[in-house]
Amino acid sequence: MTDAPVSPSKLIQGRTGLWEIVMGLEIHAQVASKAKLFSGAAVGFGAGPNEQVSLVDAGFPGMLPTLNKLCVEQAVRTGLGLNAQINRRSQFDRKNYFYPDLPTGYQISQLYHPIVGEGVVEVEAEDGSFFNVGIERLHLEQDAGKLIHDLSPTESYVDLNRAGTALMEIVSRPDIRSPEEAVAYVKKIRTILIYLGTCDGDMEKGNLRADVNVSVCREGQYAKYKATGDFSHLGTRCEIKNINSFRFISQAINYEARRQIEILEDGGKIDQETRLYDPTAGETRSMRSKEEAMDYRYFPDPDLLPLEIEQAWIDEIKANLPELPDAKRRRLMADYGLSQYDAVVLISEQAKADYFEAAAKGRDAKLVANWVTNELSARLAANDLDFDQSPVPAAHVAQLVELIETNVISSKIAKEVFDHVWNGEGSPAEVVEKHGLKQVTDTGAIEKAIDDIIAANPDKAAAVAEKPQALGWFVGQVMKATGGKANPAAVNDILKAKLGL
Repeated sequence: MTDAPVSPSKLIQGRTGLWEIVMGLEIHAQVASKAKLFSGAAVGFGAGPNEQVSLVDAGFPGMLPTLNKLCVEQAVRTGLGLNAQINRRSQFDRKNYFYPDLPTGYQISQLYHPIVGEGVVEVEAEDGSFFNVGIERLHLEQDAGKLIHDLSPTESYVDLNRAGTALMEIVSRPDIRSPEEAVAYVKKIRTILIYLGTCDGDMEKGNLRADVNVSVCREGQYAKYKATGDFSHLGTRCEIKNINSFRFISQAINYEARRQIEILEDGGKIDQETRLYDPTAGETRSMRSKEEAMDYRYFPDPDLLPLEIEQAWIDEIKANLPELPDAKRRRLMADYGLSQYDAVVLISEQAKADYFEAAAKGRDAKLVANWVTNELSARLAANDLDFDQSPVPAAHVAQLVELIETNVISSKIAKEVFDHVWNGEGSPAEVVEKHGLKQVTDTGAIEKAIDDIIAANPDKAAAVAEKPQALGWFVGQVMKATGGKANPAAVNDILKAKLGL
C-alpha cells in the first residue's frame, strides 16, 4: 500500500528537494463579557490607561480571585460549538513568570485539566473542498496588561486595563498544511465565535489573535506521522506570537517556512523558539527560546477550587445554542437551492446570512444571493460598513429583485436603480417611478426602433445572415436608442424575425 500523494499546494520546492509545512495554531479569543475573569473590573475598548483595574488585577496583597460564571458559560458554549468534549471537572493553575505588565508575577491559566477537551472543526478551503482540523483543547486564562514604550525615550509605561481579561485559548492539532489553510481555519473559528456570541472577533483591537507553530519536514514524512502518531517524523517547530490579521498570518508562515528550509538545506538545525513577525520588514525574528511547562513552574492555584460543572447546565447551554455556520450552510443549500459556493459566502458573516434570508422570502433566491454577495457587499466594503449598518434595507433588495422578476426593469437598469437607492432616494419602486426607468415592453415601440436602425444600416443587416454574431451590434443599438429600457428578450426575438435568423 502506497501513501496518498501530497497536494502540490502543500509542498515547497527547496534546493535539495520537496518539503512539507506542518502547522498547529493557538487562537486567543477574548471572552465576550462585561467583567474580567476573576474580578468585577469592567472590560471594554477605549478607556483611559488604568481606568479599568481592580485591586485583584493590580496584584495587591491579600486580594482573592472570584471566578466569573458568565466566562465559564461562554467557554462551555464555545466548546459545544467546536464539537468538543466538555470536561465537567477542570482546574486553574498558576503559570509563574515575571513581566512588568503581570503584577502578581503569575498568570492564572489551565494546563493539566482544561475546561474543554478534544473536538473537530470542518473548514472550507479556497477551492470549495473541506478539511478537518482537530481541536486539542480550549482553556480559560487571564490576559496580561500592556507595556507602552513610545511615550518616553527613557521610560516604559504600564496599562493594566487588559490585565485579568478573560481569554479562551483554542489549541489545534498539527492538521494545517498551508498558509491558505491556516487563514481559512482562523476565519472559520472567528465565524463560529461570532455566531455563538462568545467573542466579537475584532482582530484590529486584539480581541482575536493567533500564535502559529510552524515546522517543515521532507515530503512523505507527514503521512508517516499521521500513520504512527510519532512526532519524530516532523520537524522542530517555531512559534510565531500574537498575529492579528489574516494577511500577516499568511505572510509570516510563508517567510518562516522558507527560513527553516534554508537552514536545514545548509546543514543547520532549527532551534525551538518563540518568534515575532515584523510586517514592515516582512520577516520573523527571534524573541526568546521556547519554554516548556516546567519553566513556568505550573501548580494548582491555591486560591481557586477545582471547577465542577453539572451536566444539566451543559445540556441547558447546548439546548440554547444558535444555528451554527455548518448547519446554516446546509440549510441554505436545501431550502433555497443555493450552490455550495453561494452558501459558504453568505454564512461567512452572520449578519450577511440574516440579511439574505430577510430579502429572499418569496423571491428568486439565486438572484437575491447575487445582489447580496456582489453589488451590496462591494458597496459596503468600499464604505467600510458591515451588513448590519447597510443603508439599503433587505426589503429594498427584495423589491429590486421583484422588479427584475416581473420585467418592470432589466438587470442592467437595476444597477442604476440600486445607485439611486444607495444614495437615499427611496425604495426601488419609488426610484423607478421618479426617474422613469420602467422597462419598455411595448413591442410596437421596440419594433419601430429596430426598423429605424435596420433602415439606417442596410449593409450590416445584409451581413447578419452570414455572420449571426453581428446580431449583438443591433441589440446594442436598440438598447442605446431606448435608453437601455427595452426588454432584452423582446429585442432579440424581434431582431431575429426581422433579420431572418
